[in-house]
Amino acid sequence: MTDLKGAYALQTPEDSKRLYADWAATYDSSFADAHGYVSPQAVADAFAAKNCPGPVLDIGAGTGLVGVALAHRNIGPIDGTDIAPEMLAEAALKDVYDRLFEGNVLDRLDVDDATYSGIVSAGTFTHGHVGPAAFDELLRVAKPGAWLVLSVNAEHYVADGFDAKLSDIAPKIANVTMPKFRLYTSGSRGPNADDMGLMLQFQKV
Repeated sequence: MTDLKGAYALQTPEDSKRLYADWAATYDSSFADAHGYVSPQAVADAFAAKNCPGPVLDIGAGTGLVGVALAHRNIGPIDGTDIAPEMLAEAALKDVYDRLFEGNVLDRLDVDDATYSGIVSAGTFTHGHVGPAAFDELLRVAKPGAWLVLSVNAEHYVADGFDAKLSDIAPKIANVTMPKFRLYTSGSRGPNADDMGLMLQFQKV
């Protein structure tokens, strides 16, 4: 997975913009379809189980795979944000989002406080991307009672201090669970085929 290797090696937001500008047009076919990437569907399934109403914000929306999976489960309205405008242009073609906007979740998003009843993400909390520092901004834009369902690469969780951040925000959240799941379908090939994710789920109090 040459492109995934490049993604895991990212260092700065500018690196992310350059990589995904080049990858946007072929991301779905050359990565998600070719390697059996199932994290977007798993996130949508986990969120659907919460019976949480919209509006929902898709963090790191990319080409819109989570948005499509949510729409297929009759969940909406859905907004999406991503650091790469080229990815958002691909997401817009899927016609499932009410609003798509460029944003860096490590900064302040162009969103009012307590806007969303649900927040989802697949593929954002992984090597070379976003760490747990983003949780403060996610909680800012979440309504009280909102569910957050976030796919986190299991190795990234351990290496980047997610436990410490969850302890820090513990007074603001409840009902924390993080079951393990496969990021790729059984039978996928390549050096990352057996990578595991944690489906981190919690509710803003």
